[in-house]
Amino acid sequence: MADGRRRRQNGGPAARVLGDLADRERTLERLESETFDLLVIGGGVMGARIALEATMNGARVAMVDAGDFGGATSSASSKLIHGGLRYLQMYDFKLVREAHAERRALLDRLAPHLVTPLTFVLPVYKGGPHSAPAIAAGMLACAAMSGFRHSRAGMLRPKGARKLVPSIKTDGMVAAGVYEDAQTHDSRLVLATVTAAARAGAAVLNYTKVTALDVGRGGIVAAHAGDMRISCRSVINAAGPWVDAIRLMEDARARPMARLSKGVHIVLEPPRDSPWQAAVTTPLEGGRVSFAVPWEGMLLLGTTDTDYEGNPAAVRAEPEDIDEILSEASRSLPAEVLARDRIRYAFAGLRVLARSETSTAKTPREEVIRVGPAGMVSVAGGKLTTHRQIALKVLQQLEPFRRARLTSSPLPGAWPLPPRPAEVPPDVWKHLTHLYGDEAPLVLHTGRLERIHPEGTDVWGQVIHAVEQEWAITVDDVVRRRTTLEIRGQATPEAREAIGQMMASISKMQVAG
Repeated sequence: MADGRRRRQNGGPAARVLGDLADRERTLERLESETFDLLVIGGGVMGARIALEATMNGARVAMVDAGDFGGATSSASSKLIHGGLRYLQMYDFKLVREAHAERRALLDRLAPHLVTPLTFVLPVYKGGPHSAPAIAAGMLACAAMSGFRHSRAGMLRPKGARKLVPSIKTDGMVAAGVYEDAQTHDSRLVLATVTAAARAGAAVLNYTKVTALDVGRGGIVAAHAGDMRISCRSVINAAGPWVDAIRLMEDARARPMARLSKGVHIVLEPPRDSPWQAAVTTPLEGGRVSFAVPWEGMLLLGTTDTDYEGNPAAVRAEPEDIDEILSEASRSLPAEVLARDRIRYAFAGLRVLARSETSTAKTPREEVIRVGPAGMVSVAGGKLTTHRQIALKVLQQLEPFRRARLTSSPLPGAWPLPPRPAEVPPDVWKHLTHLYGDEAPLVLHTGRLERIHPEGTDVWGQVIHAVEQEWAITVDDVVRRRTTLEIRGQATPEAREAIGQMMASISKMQVAG
């Protein structure tokens, strides 16, 4: 293992360039020439955090992903960093306590620019699945389990619920619970974690698909990605929906450890005349809930929870999924809010759950960890909220990391924000400091502050930054995961074409340089 000195995690605005063509070439050279203490397969939030923790604990680490960083499950979540109110009814108190602790850490220290407080209203209707006393007890229990920190919780009359959410239906409402949770931009949280790992010394590369594993006497000694052979001493499989496909490379007789649940969300134009001060959680039969969340200036609705057995790369939001989401949301929201012409974006993702005989909605959300015959550690499931704790548990399965401890340095961007430059409009500055935190000046230094869409807050400097600092390869990488263009319905064909041209121009300049 490399020396145990802790590497600098947050390089700040003056940190070396990552993710451009020259950096990719350097990383490829490292992958082909070095022997790594650990190879992480999968660059979602789990793989990125594992790579970061291993690097900060002194290891020489490589992390590769077959697609983009955070391109699958980690960018298709409900965008919530939550204390697990739903899991109280599953009696999963350990998960609730852990979720509360992690939510506080992300809010207060690790990523305050990306993880922000959010109040929720939980309406109680006549004939609904829960009574007002039961909801009141849940509010109190959640607040107590959080240590009464970031834990506003209580009960409201229908009139009070409407003050927070002007659009909420009050006919038949007998009361409403109110509690505090948090939300995030999941794709940006992954990118911040990948950046931290790379700045700490990890060799990270997207669009690098592992196709085979070499197994020696002591375990896995290398992985193949196309013509490249990556030498390593240990492997962690954090491939999300592809976790079992990677396990078959180690052991052709391996039985599946995971089942997949499809979750669909839709993004709507928000009500303009009556801004919401809170999100809505509507209880459904069978233990599920429907979310309506103000997010990135839009209204996020979801989610579905159904078995999925197809190709993970082919998961899509189907018309019947959208029908289900709108129907469930209509229990607490009026038709004018849910009009189909307000839909700006729909996306589908796959939860990776433990195999069980129960419905996907009732399947526990705790992670499943398996160690294969050649020593590869595979992880399935878990929550976005508790990804740091899960990463540590996975890492500790390997002998060199038995005594590893969780690092607590803030992610890139988490330091105090600089003052707004006079030439930057307030709405653009608010947007940039939310996505990049104190590293927003890196976008300003590109000199391109023109808006990509006249009604949006994303600017052309973000495209340059995405290519030069954030490993963006395709137009989708930019519009879906590094900006908010797609979710706002602003990734028009014209915008996509112009972004593609700019990316191609940057690449040509990098080659020429």
